[in-house]
Amino acid sequence: MPEEIIQAIVYTILDERIGPQPLLWYPIDLKEEIRMSVGIKSITMLTTDYGVMPNSLVIIPFPSFNLKGIIKYIERQEDSYRGGVEVSTITLLFNETDDIIFYKYMDYLETAFSEYAERIIDLENKKANTDEIFAEINNLRNKLTEILNDLRNKEKTTSKLEAFPEEAENGVSITGYNFKIVVCGDPSVGKSSTILRFTDNAFMRTYIPTLGVAISEKNLTVNNLTINLILWDIAGQSKFELMRRHFYQGTEGVILIFDLTNRKTFESIPNWYKDLKKNVTPPQEKLTGFILGNKEDLVSDIEVTIEEAMEIANEFDLEYIETSALTGKNIEESFFKLSEALLNSRKKI
Repeated sequence: MPEEIIQAIVYTILDERIGPQPLLWYPIDLKEEIRMSVGIKSITMLTTDYGVMPNSLVIIPFPSFNLKGIIKYIERQEDSYRGGVEVSTITLLFNETDDIIFYKYMDYLETAFSEYAERIIDLENKKANTDEIFAEINNLRNKLTEILNDLRNKEKTTSKLEAFPEEAENGVSITGYNFKIVVCGDPSVGKSSTILRFTDNAFMRTYIPTLGVAISEKNLTVNNLTINLILWDIAGQSKFELMRRHFYQGTEGVILIFDLTNRKTFESIPNWYKDLKKNVTPPQEKLTGFILGNKEDLVSDIEVTIEEAMEIANEFDLEYIETSALTGKNIEESFFKLSEALLNSRKKI
């Protein structure tokens, strides 16, 4: 995706004496007419709604410029202001033709906006100079550009898939099996990237935390049967602990992922296994699945030996495979082998 999808970004504060004031903006030569319109409209949208601060991102149109804006509202405690609160906004401008990517992936963008809003609040509290705040605004722009690039590439890949695939040929059965697979592991080990590499043959270079659970599907042909894998990407953050136990219901296959370059994520694997074993319903005497050591392409940074990983895998009666979501190494093979194992288990029932 070309960087031009982000047309501009404006940071506006509400001055109690003179009203909305664009404080910082990018590009530097952004027309005064645009930045003033953005500042006034962004703040006015808030003040006309009885001062209720939106908790999530808001999209509003700027028809006179053929643009739309995605707005992050910020509240900062400031004793010198009436009510003890200073209000500001970060507004990102984009072309109307690109609006679907923003509407569709709003939750992904929310994470980046919230992160940098907190940084700006911290700088404002410290009375930092505008250069430091501008640096964070520019960092946010770069981060969002990176995320949007990945999301657009994902959309392009998905759009190339057949909307109406032809019926199976050569005697392959179109009556197959559905298997629910949960993918677990600590945050940022590459769960979502592994699934995306398998389902869409794509890789996202930016880390976007899974919000609770993300579900995707992929069909494989195994032994002349169509296997439909329903993949549940379970969030690794502790705040989702109670929620994710409900996601385990009906699980037939498990994939536990750790980061080969982060030993702490490897040491968490027994906890993930025990959490699954305790909460999977109906209860299973033996879990069918794999432990994947991801990021094997980062050879010089690896902190876990294959012998250590094999020992844990043998203890839980699971198979161990080293993978790379970046290069795709062993990703397809892992899911294919799991499909075979699940198919054999189902046929024994």
